[in-house]
Amino acid sequence: MKLVKFDPLSLLESARSARSKAYAPYSGYQVGATALMSDGRTFSGVNVENASYGLTICAERAALFMAVAAGSREVVAIAIVAAGTCLPWPCGACRQVLSEFGSDHTRIFVATEDALDGYREATLSELIPHAFGLPPAAR
Repeated sequence: MKLVKFDPLSLLESARSARSKAYAPYSGYQVGATALMSDGRTFSGVNVENASYGLTICAERAALFMAVAAGSREVVAIAIVAAGTCLPWPCGACRQVLSEFGSDHTRIFVATEDALDGYREATLSELIPHAFGLPPAAR
């Protein structure tokens, strides 16, 4: 993976800005995410809920799918921001999608919108050890 320098707080600020565009009329839990890709581009996404809950998409997957649609497939880091007091760690589905486009060293930053500087960080391998998927060389 190419070394890309970045500021976690800038990514978190971008995710916080995106969060305001979330569509969450059922849960009221608006989430924003910004993914930094190995080519240096960033892509933001929000959660979009649906009356048929299975059709809902999380902010993390929305951001990653935007990146893939733009031709970028290697995530270096992702920042996730939500309101409230609970940190918005990625769900299992998002962790699996992150493992498809990331590496063990992909960094995940989570924060609440009112306390970005109190963010927490983990690597993808910490969140989903022994992930299932194609080896990096086969992608």
